[in-house]
Amino acid sequence: MELKGTIVFTTLGRPHYGFDIFSLEIPSNLNTPFPDCQERRLTDGISVNFNAQFLDNDQTIVYVSERTGSPQIYLTRPGAAKPVQLPSPPESLFHDRPIIKNQTLYFISAHEPPDKPFKSWSALYSTGLRLDDDKKIVRLTPYGSVDYSPAISRSGKFIAVASYGSGPWGGEFHDLHTDIIVFPESDPTNRTVLCRHGGWPTWSGDSTIYFHRQADDGWWSIFRIDLPKDFELTGSISPRRVTPAGLHSFTPAALHDGQRIAVATRRRGNNFRHIEIFDVLSQKFHPITELLNPNFHHYNPFVSPEFGFLGYHRFRGESSASGDSIIPHLGYVTSPIKGLRMFRLNGCFPSFSPNGDLIAFNQDFDSNSGLKIVKSDGSKRWSLIKERTSFYSCWSPTERNVIFTSLGPIFDSVKASVQIARISFESANFLEDDREDVPVDIKVLTRRYW
Repeated sequence: MELKGTIVFTTLGRPHYGFDIFSLEIPSNLNTPFPDCQERRLTDGISVNFNAQFLDNDQTIVYVSERTGSPQIYLTRPGAAKPVQLPSPPESLFHDRPIIKNQTLYFISAHEPPDKPFKSWSALYSTGLRLDDDKKIVRLTPYGSVDYSPAISRSGKFIAVASYGSGPWGGEFHDLHTDIIVFPESDPTNRTVLCRHGGWPTWSGDSTIYFHRQADDGWWSIFRIDLPKDFELTGSISPRRVTPAGLHSFTPAALHDGQRIAVATRRRGNNFRHIEIFDVLSQKFHPITELLNPNFHHYNPFVSPEFGFLGYHRFRGESSASGDSIIPHLGYVTSPIKGLRMFRLNGCFPSFSPNGDLIAFNQDFDSNSGLKIVKSDGSKRWSLIKERTSFYSCWSPTERNVIFTSLGPIFDSVKASVQIARISFESANFLEDDREDVPVDIKVLTRRYW
């Protein structure tokens, strides 16, 4: 049966991300006040841009952007008019952690379905970028295995990944039970499990790997594995904890000087995630982004090959000089099924009118979220109820101007009062004028029992 139609859905928080990629120069003396440094935006403010890596010391980056309706891989250079989309499977609905090394693009993709439900599609692939390359996509993850977060050693000889191996996903979403696996770039089948339970590996040189995981004391911390100089990838090695308890440390990016790592931290009493540089010899943290943008989250640090620049992604800010500054009512999302359209709603609990030209929805999960309607092409929105909590609306299947909704707290105890109400309004004229609020009649249909 051929499927046709439109699905409108909500992704919690996604319309408000507004991620761009930024960089700043790392001072030779880390005690230099970072507010004197100039933060530079490397992406253009279109859609969301994240998880970048430097190609060179001139701040050329490869990264993921969702500007086409799904995550795709792009490259941009300083001063470029627009980014260049790099070759990757067009049917993939997920790309992540792109890296370019020795004119080869490595990336995570999900375009080959698994053999059974509840198993990830995520695998590592590569493709050549030279003019004479055939741009063939090569799978480096064995079939039946699942890999994330690739990292390439400085010489390009070795690759590390966070992997489920051939095991199934256990249902966890906070602390993923992946392992750190290493294999030679020349022989992806020669895989060695370096340690159990680890994520987001990063290389320092060709013989040291840092990664993060939650320690036994509950603090997310950075761990380190030192490999023999002439190791042959046989046997596991015990990791050593690097960052102390008392703060959370995630997503390390190692500087190849062997002495420093950039990490994202979450400290006690601070509601925001910030980037710091940790000196592994002196055991000292050097704050970076908290001194520049104290009230923004900063994610996934990365460093240039000669560790002259530090990069990360964050919210671009509502007063950004260029790029997207208005959140659309409806955002296009690539559908895996031809004939089936998908749109992300800036709101929640969408419900189509009987003829499909209007969508009723609630603004968010907060109190006083109200009830709104929007044209199905996303061109205009109106408010029906304000300053009152409502949720989970349903358009009457037979009446164009009647919506049923729940009035009362959305998340509360069983003693909280929630009632079903009939919302009716006149739709003959308001669609054509400039008004933003629509008069309604509210009739409560259920009783209070306590």
